Amino acid sequence: MTITDVARAAGVSVATVSKVVNGRYGVAQTTASRVLEVVDQLGYESSLVARSLRRRRTNVIGVLVAEFEPFSTELLKAISKAVEGTGYELLAYSGGGDTSDRVGWERRSLSRLGGTLIDGAVIVTPTVQVPTDDGVPVVAIDPHTGPTGPATVDSDSLAGARMATEHLIGLGHTRIGHLGGRRDLESARLRELGYRQAMSDAGLTVDPSLVLTGGYRPDLSDRPTHELLDRPDRPTAVFAANDLSALHVVEVARELGLRVPEDLSVVGYDDVPEAAAAQPPLTTVAQPLRDMGAEALRMVISLIESDAPRTGQGHHTRLPTRLVERASTAPPATA
Repeated sequence: MTITDVARAAGVSVATVSKVVNGRYGVAQTTASRVLEVVDQLGYESSLVARSLRRRRTNVIGVLVAEFEPFSTELLKAISKAVEGTGYELLAYSGGGDTSDRVGWERRSLSRLGGTLIDGAVIVTPTVQVPTDDGVPVVAIDPHTGPTGPATVDSDSLAGARMATEHLIGLGHTRIGHLGGRRDLESARLRELGYRQAMSDAGLTVDPSLVLTGGYRPDLSDRPTHELLDRPDRPTAVFAANDLSALHVVEVARELGLRVPEDLSVVGYDDVPEAAAAQPPLTTVAQPLRDMGAEALRMVISLIESDAPRTGQGHHTRLPTRLVERASTAPPATA
């Protein structure tokens, strides 16, 4: 459906239709009403790119993710809910590409979308510090590099990891393994640090052989999980740095004939829907994903509509985490 079709059906010129759909003056109210009625009947949508070039505004906010996995999907749902009533629309874009091409995906995505298709962007877990001088306001959620560069929103990974480890210690566990995230991620570093601090504060020694990297992905965590559990002196509990890795620990334990939580307690991190639906339901550290998404949206809209510098540097929000106790943790069998 084209603008010419609308003009023909409404009995007006193409120029008149253009004025109406772009909100310009100079068209009688009765004529404008007739044009808008035809627009609704025919389902016409003016070109987003053409409209943005004319108005320098699209009223579209991009939500850029490397891939649509549970964490980013929950954030996208939260942002989608929060955008209601703001006058903006969302464009969800996955720019990660192949696994070997993940680093730097956010810069490529911004160069493709910024300036013509979106007015600003919320970027979920960017792998590098995103550019702040391209004229497109950016807010990063859970950035790999921590609270630097553009505006950021994250949760307190250090405190969350301490809570998870302290929960296991409180149940009587002393031999606790940690399945960490990627080494280049700030969140993974903080979660391992929280685990180590909790162990040290309790007077417990961390066995280096029980601290392995899982990469936040079940496929990458498979080998280190087997290393943790398929040994005579296995840990009695494992704190995994995200829920997907923790759920894989439960699967591997089941394969090895171990019962959760009778033989092995498992704690995850994130509280994605899969955690509550698991068997047994997973004890985890809940990130306030709904609040994180809503806050990121509020921040990027503020940057778009503000006369202040559009980079948003220095605006960093860190939200608290909480422990959600479910059925995957219990005192060790020897306690």
